[in-house]
Amino acid sequence: MFTPINTSLGALLLFQGSSGLLLHNGKVFGISSLLSGCVFNPSLDNLPIIAGLVSSLGPVYLFAPSLIPAYPAAPSSWESVATTLGLGLLVGWGTKNGRGCTSGHMLCGLSRLSPRSLIATCLFFATALLTANFVGGKDLIPPCADGIPCYTPTYPSTAELTFMASATALATFTNHVLIPRLLTRSEKSRALFSYLAGIQFGLGLLIAGMADPAKVIRFFAWMIDLSRFDPSLALIILFGIGPSLLSYLSAKPGQPANKGGKEKPTLSESWSLPTATVADIDWRYVAGAVAFGLGWGLSGVCPGPAVLRAVVQPIWGSVWMGGYMLGNLL
Repeated sequence: MFTPINTSLGALLLFQGSSGLLLHNGKVFGISSLLSGCVFNPSLDNLPIIAGLVSSLGPVYLFAPSLIPAYPAAPSSWESVATTLGLGLLVGWGTKNGRGCTSGHMLCGLSRLSPRSLIATCLFFATALLTANFVGGKDLIPPCADGIPCYTPTYPSTAELTFMASATALATFTNHVLIPRLLTRSEKSRALFSYLAGIQFGLGLLIAGMADPAKVIRFFAWMIDLSRFDPSLALIILFGIGPSLLSYLSAKPGQPANKGGKEKPTLSESWSLPTATVADIDWRYVAGAVAFGLGWGLSGVCPGPAVLRAVVQPIWGSVWMGGYMLGNLL
């Protein structure tokens, strides 16, 4: 169902987590590389973020458990195991070679006005859209309950709204007031904020609906059955990418202070931003973006939501993550 309030508040939390990591630690919130880095090159740059992402399930479980998606059944046959493994492999190989996913390219890349990320986003989004509609079709895109059109608005309960609004306000206060005043430039400070940014981002995924594969698939549904179309995730453009773009333009990372720029991140001595350009795009980059779009369109799952689902469904998580890490090795 269309959840304008949930998705708007969730998008603001995605913005707080990703833009906070950029402005305070000087790094891009690219979950695909962070996730594989935890396995193949663990460090204080990736482990705290993934730990924070996992920890975000705690407050949701305690205060608003209805926001945790009702996931499809975990693999229970060799066929379903193979399918889950294959989807994880597609996303893993795709995000490695395409150099990012929905977080690194769409949320962070577009907000940094990166032409390279724009190309990747167009490729994987178009592929996911076509895949969901013409490969999966009505067998893949579930209708909403009781025959109600999925574009029908639905609103949170008082308890849900209180939790979501409080989380958004706390993240905003933490990032803009507490962090600049209480922390200094140090490795420990960066690790602490990485953990907080992971929590904020995880809450954003859960509240916005990005962690719900059925909701993601329904966002693609308008081409074959409008009654199954859920427009919620379009609000992430307005309340996630939009504020991130304004934040980036106002900070002007790396530019001198006399030109209105922010010469250094709050907690780091230097910026660590992607330097590749459109000239660096090759066939693997294009094929990777397409492969990720194929996996995303068939399952509604990308790396960040996969981490959350793996905690809720360990059997599914072990199979999908196995495929994802294998894809990173190929």
